[in-house]
Amino acid sequence: MRSRPLAHARGTVPVDNEKIDKEKRYDMLLEGKKGLILGVANKQSIAWAIAESTAREGARLIFNYQNDRFKDKVEKLAEGLEGAKTFQCDVGNDDEIAAMMKGVEAEFGELDFLVHSIAYAPTEELAGEYINTSRQGFATALEVSAYSLVAVSRAAAPLMKNGGSIVTLTYLGSERVVPHYNVMGVAKAALESSVRYLANDLGPRGVRVNAISAGPIRTLAARGVGGISKMVEAHREIAPLRHATEQAEVGDTALFLLSSLGRGITGEIIFVDGGYHILGTLAPVS
Repeated sequence: MRSRPLAHARGTVPVDNEKIDKEKRYDMLLEGKKGLILGVANKQSIAWAIAESTAREGARLIFNYQNDRFKDKVEKLAEGLEGAKTFQCDVGNDDEIAAMMKGVEAEFGELDFLVHSIAYAPTEELAGEYINTSRQGFATALEVSAYSLVAVSRAAAPLMKNGGSIVTLTYLGSERVVPHYNVMGVAKAALESSVRYLANDLGPRGVRVNAISAGPIRTLAARGVGGISKMVEAHREIAPLRHATEQAEVGDTALFLLSSLGRGITGEIIFVDGGYHILGTLAPVS
């Protein structure tokens, strides 16, 4: 028997493009969700890649900028996203964190997710041997890179009235010795431990806390790490997937963790490094 195309009794069924567009819009992973992203410096920032991934799936976003040095760049980027707002906030200042959260509440009423992509250590602490780390350099690295997650999570939690998701960024130097990473490795270890403790504290409130351990990426923050270009090339040559980590890969992983797709995951460190962290040798094996 010859088959015939399905058709309406009176002809081809008309296509309602407006209805299809609406259905697509409501199918977005973060439709109607509101997020705060901390740590965007420029287009190369991992935080910006996360912003692009979340905005693509319907999220409304607020960004911070640390001071006037970053204000124009962050505001210009935010202008490209519908409804995005910016607030000045140095995460080392509790008063500024509180003021930012008041602004977030005034704009959004509530918060569904928080992205913490902030780390810093004085440049001189990333040269030479770790044993020569200064007391002040150690305190600065730990406060900015690790304690800031605690501070902003505590301030954001009351706004996560229907539960939520918090994601921070870490690196393999937290558990293995990486040349020139020094005190930042120790700070990232503290950050990862904080992820687990925060996940336990906030879990009963329906708030999940996770970290992404990304491979080396040439960002503004990474410029202070000596040999970053060689690290990127090593990943390209040695990692099982044989390519350098891309910002967009991290952005989409964050999207997964921030959306309902990651609803059963908390307290985890998820590697996005092309598999580099699984290797027991630093040379490709043929």
